[in-house]
Amino acid sequence: MKKSILTMLLLLMAIASFAQQRLISGQITDRDTKEAIEQVTIQLLKSDSTYVAGAISNENGLFHVTAPANGKYLLKISSVGYKATVKHIQISDNKDLAMGKIVLGAEAIMLKGAVVTAMAQKVTLKEDTFVYNSSAYRTPEGSVVEELVKRLPGAEVSDDGTIKINGKEVKKILVDGKEFMTGDTKTALKNLPTSIIEKIKAYDEKSDLSKVTGIDDGEEQTVLDFGVKKGMNRGLISNIDLGVGNKSRYNMRGMGGYFSDNNRFMLFANANNTSDRGFGGGGPGRGFGGANGLNASKLIAANYNYELKDKFKFNTSLRWNHSDGDIWSRRSSENFMGSSSSFSNSLTQNFSRSNSWNGNIRLEWMPDSMTNILFRPSISWNTSDGRNTGLSAQFNDDPYEYVDDPLQDAFLKDLSTGESKSKLNELQKLVNSQENSGLSYSDNNNMKGMLQYNRKLNSQGRNITFRADAKYTDKDSKSISLKNTRYYLAELEQGKNASDINRYNLTPSKDYSYAGQVTYSEPLWKATFLQFSYKFTYSYSKSDRSTYRFDDYSFDGITPVYRTWGSYLDRVGNNWEDTKDDDLSKYSEYKNYTHDIQVMMRFIRNKYNLNFGVMIQPQRSNFIYDYMGNHTDTVRTVTNFSPTLDFRYRFSKMSNLRINYRGTTSQPSISQLLNVVDDSDPLNISKGNPGLKPSFTQNFRLFYNNFVQNHNKGVMTFVNFSTTRNSISNKVEYDEKTGGRTTTPENINGNWNVMGAFMFNCSIDSAGVWNINTGAHANYNNYVSYLSVDQNSSSLKNTTRSLTWRQNLSLSYRNDWAEFSLDGTLTYNKAKNKLQPTSNLNTWQFSYGPSMTLTAPWGTSLNSSLSISSRRGYSDSSMNTDEFVWNAQLSQGFLKGKPLTIMLQFYDILRQQSTFSRAISATSRTDTEYNAINSYAMLHVIYRLNLFGGKDARRGGPEGPGGPGGRPNFHGRPFNGGFGGGRPGGRMF
Repeated sequence: MKKSILTMLLLLMAIASFAQQRLISGQITDRDTKEAIEQVTIQLLKSDSTYVAGAISNENGLFHVTAPANGKYLLKISSVGYKATVKHIQISDNKDLAMGKIVLGAEAIMLKGAVVTAMAQKVTLKEDTFVYNSSAYRTPEGSVVEELVKRLPGAEVSDDGTIKINGKEVKKILVDGKEFMTGDTKTALKNLPTSIIEKIKAYDEKSDLSKVTGIDDGEEQTVLDFGVKKGMNRGLISNIDLGVGNKSRYNMRGMGGYFSDNNRFMLFANANNTSDRGFGGGGPGRGFGGANGLNASKLIAANYNYELKDKFKFNTSLRWNHSDGDIWSRRSSENFMGSSSSFSNSLTQNFSRSNSWNGNIRLEWMPDSMTNILFRPSISWNTSDGRNTGLSAQFNDDPYEYVDDPLQDAFLKDLSTGESKSKLNELQKLVNSQENSGLSYSDNNNMKGMLQYNRKLNSQGRNITFRADAKYTDKDSKSISLKNTRYYLAELEQGKNASDINRYNLTPSKDYSYAGQVTYSEPLWKATFLQFSYKFTYSYSKSDRSTYRFDDYSFDGITPVYRTWGSYLDRVGNNWEDTKDDDLSKYSEYKNYTHDIQVMMRFIRNKYNLNFGVMIQPQRSNFIYDYMGNHTDTVRTVTNFSPTLDFRYRFSKMSNLRINYRGTTSQPSISQLLNVVDDSDPLNISKGNPGLKPSFTQNFRLFYNNFVQNHNKGVMTFVNFSTTRNSISNKVEYDEKTGGRTTTPENINGNWNVMGAFMFNCSIDSAGVWNINTGAHANYNNYVSYLSVDQNSSSLKNTTRSLTWRQNLSLSYRNDWAEFSLDGTLTYNKAKNKLQPTSNLNTWQFSYGPSMTLTAPWGTSLNSSLSISSRRGYSDSSMNTDEFVWNAQLSQGFLKGKPLTIMLQFYDILRQQSTFSRAISATSRTDTEYNAINSYAMLHVIYRLNLFGGKDARRGGPEGPGGPGGRPNFHGRPFNGGFGGGRPGGRMF
């Protein structure tokens, strides 16, 4: 009885407490557009500005926040790009308060004004689009968007500018939904300033054809869409960054732009010799290795967009690039052969330079609501030069068991006799040694275009599309290569001593293609469509290589000057064309006729979309080939088959499930099928295989994500599975006496791969000051290949099973003036080699460390990060190392509004960053070391001169109505309040 009474009392207290909830609600709208604004931060403060509670507006601009007691409060409403608003409110009699519509006006940013950013949620999710708020990620002062992208959960940015989001490579950059520098992601990453970006969207964009027809052609591209801050998308913008450092380092960039309602023009210039290296901030993507080689680049680029809503869109870009490279590398390899191995060492020096011009246009015209016309032409000119020198040697045993520097030992000679004094040669461990040098040049011109016409035949989904594509490429290349190879074991047993291979190649080539396509979509019944597509493609390519042999002439290396062909041809004499070798010269001509026939069914429902169908591809090829005394004129007819299925289920706007399947048939190239032996390089001989079969690859992908706005809880998981039947692997025969290899392509079965990931983030506290982010990635690979064997043994099939597990964890704390984070990544690698158990791998890599950003009220900012990378489990103790990399940056703003920034950066202060890497596969292990300058300091002077905002933004505007004004209609859709306070949300991954 007492227990029942107690239970009743507790229940009544709970009901009374619930009844006393003092709910403050309202809707946030944009003053100019009248549209609802989502992701607005709402803070409930006491009269002394002490934080009480907070919320984030949902996709309809609605919010609610609960007051803990009656009394007077301040309600602060803020969002990036808008003027913050503070409302004085009073709660009495435990009653709810409906604020009605609260209107926010655009922030006016005047000439030389400071860019004011408010804190926001780090990431939200809408169906399959991730939306990252840039203001929630602290980046170094003056940084470009590359530094911002590196901090995004699930993002990877490589040294060459390749971006991956959730394991998928980003192929296109958009700015405010408009194409930016088409075909070039690096220009945006290295030049767009972070200070102008409000949000980043990551999603899969359908192809131009799929957008207008709905037919899934499998040509989706992962894109990053950078949204410019409100108020900054109208006016003038400029940013100049001049950086000079010790060790002759420099990094200079400039950016200017003009934005209006319909026009956007942006101009960039960049020159640096730091390999476009950014500041090494925090984040879970830490690891071993710095830059590879010394690289200097220059860039001038322009991008223009014009849009007349629902009528006309015009995008164009023009880019000039120049680059110079100086790459020195030392490499040692072990190649697995059955129960034994062969070993090689090399030292190479490569110099390169290139110039390129690229221009793109995208023109889209909608003459009426039923018609869409799209035109995409592009043109490019590219020239490149290269020169290289190198030394290499091969061994039949591990040379480090006998000497400290195998390559130096291999080239030891008696100065008086020229005979080898190599210890490894005396022990009969040295197989061959090679000295090589070369010059190269290429000139590549390319033009292509696409014209697409789509017409809707009714409003139920019936439409027809015509498309035409054309492409033309003209390329001319020259190269001269000098190789001197000495054989040691073969000399002892066969009397074969040395060979000189000096060759000059002229290779003009031409490629062109054209295609026509028609697609038709027929509505069968409500939201159900039958879609048909037919495409014909003709492609032609021709290459005519002339090879001249100078083997009877001796040359002492390469003159270190580009395009010095004359100094070599003059030594041969005026009749150098008589040295042409008809056997080594190669002529190839390829004609290809392809028919793509695709039938798709498409179901569109409120909760799900389903596409499935099949593409059949009859193909006829004509190949003419003259090489090594063989003339071939052959015709091949094949049929490829490609089924596809795509299913998407929407649990809500924040939760999405997607299942995708695609099968692809691929044919071996005709050159692989020809029964021709290419022994132009005695150490690398290749054969064709007329018996090769086509390969069939099946790919499955399952993707699920969910986002709960309360505490920013985000979950994302995916699983990919891929298997290939009759994949092509190279069977290699190894000549133990010369070190030469003969390679033949063969079909092989048993290759499959499965990978998956699970990522979770949330805010620990209700205010979102503390955040945690974790992710697990696993990749299991079953790789079947042929191992190198000697010429007297049959080939051996080898299987390598490898597992890679990567776990990252990030904990961060952030307030108005500081951010601290502790990041760690654990990577476990396990590889089991069936025929080479000595090459099995069971290793661990740890990358961890703290980072911080401190900002003082007077404009001083300090960034610092320490990354500790450790390797364990390698049988070679020299690989079990620790690497400490410490980077720091100090900056100070000057003048009114802080448009001038002086910044000092320090890279690799402890001078411990290495340029060493190891790669292990089923057939080999390779260690590589590069030249680089990783440790240096740089002083930057950055100046911004901006004029943003429209007329209304500059003069301000009326505040929202506030007060009682009728409670917004939530239409029965509950949503969770956030944590407000302008604090960050949780990371997505």
